[in-house]
Amino acid sequence: MSAGRICSRVVATATPHESVRAAGRRMAEYDVGTLVVLDVSGGRRPVGMVTDRDIAIRCVGAQRDPDQTRVSEIMTTPVQTVSAHTPIEDAMKRMANAATRRLVVLGDGETLVGVLSLDDVLDLFVAETAAIGRLLERQKPHFPA
Repeated sequence: MSAGRICSRVVATATPHESVRAAGRRMAEYDVGTLVVLDVSGGRRPVGMVTDRDIAIRCVGAQRDPDQTRVSEIMTTPVQTVSAHTPIEDAMKRMANAATRRLVVLGDGETLVGVLSLDDVLDLFVAETAAIGRLLERQKPHFPA
């Protein structure tokens, strides 16, 4: 299974030059805790990520004005990425090595395809484990009472 098959393809985004307040409002609007920050040239090339934690610590905790602070000043860079064709096992290794719970998934031309989260991978493992459990249950010998 590849990262591109299980990643979330609906991704909320931000630009480096918008205010932290605008980014926070977008997080609230889409009920997400992460925005992928895209380059300003109009492409879909990710240049960073901003999380609700980044806003809390790097903006609010640092007593910065969210209307004057730009996303580029608090976003996490470099953005951790994998190809849409990357096997899940390799993506998990990448997450572990980068100590992150999210990877930006890229398609052809290094453009944004989606975001792969640790929760996406856990959902896959739970579904596969449940399927194995059902198979084992059906194969269990049944003895008459």
